[in-house]
Amino acid sequence: TMAIGVDVTMEEQLRAAEAKFIEIWSRGPTRTGWSELPPQVGDPAPDFRLLDSDGREVALSEFWRERPALVVFWRHFGCGCGLDRAARLRDEYDDYVSAGASVVIVGQGEPERAASYAERYELPCPVLLDPDERVYAAFGLVEGRPSQLLFDAPEEFWSHSREIGIEFQRQRREQGRPLVNNPWLLPGEFVIGQDGIIRLAYRYQYCEDFPNPLVLTTAIRLA
Repeated sequence: TMAIGVDVTMEEQLRAAEAKFIEIWSRGPTRTGWSELPPQVGDPAPDFRLLDSDGREVALSEFWRERPALVVFWRHFGCGCGLDRAARLRDEYDDYVSAGASVVIVGQGEPERAASYAERYELPCPVLLDPDERVYAAFGLVEGRPSQLLFDAPEEFWSHSREIGIEFQRQRREQGRPLVNNPWLLPGEFVIGQDGIIRLAYRYQYCEDFPNPLVLTTAIRLA
């Protein structure tokens, strides 16, 4: 009965997340700049209490309480770049841990969908959820423009019309990778010291703008 309940909940969440995608896709990016200066290297990292993929409430700061943390902000759970980052993260994870870090992902979504995604793509670390994008915004992560997120898509996609969004979503659903949540969010990766101070702030300029893992491991070691 529990499994059936979870399946129903996930199906409802997925439908709501797909509806949100279409709404935000058609609207286009709106939060493309900073209304105030975001946290810089040397500033305290914003702290939030978030649900994890098991539904437990966790403070983000728990990840840097005993050692430096690498906080990886994901785009969305239907993003192709996320699959590439998942593969890289599996390959790089032991290096980050050996350098002394705890690693945590912050994503959009709910615990059930996050748990399913983490299992499917073998994410090696905990996933925390920020469905309202408050933590993304607090860390200075903005929405990208079509030039940053649709540069490798056919030109007709650049207008991000509702019709194209619906067809795009239909294709992805058939591939088993539904398009969900906010498609314009740009990711970021932050190294935070045990003192809660940001040591590296890496904000993506486009969706496949993955950081060099040596930059991350060096920042972790120096933290």
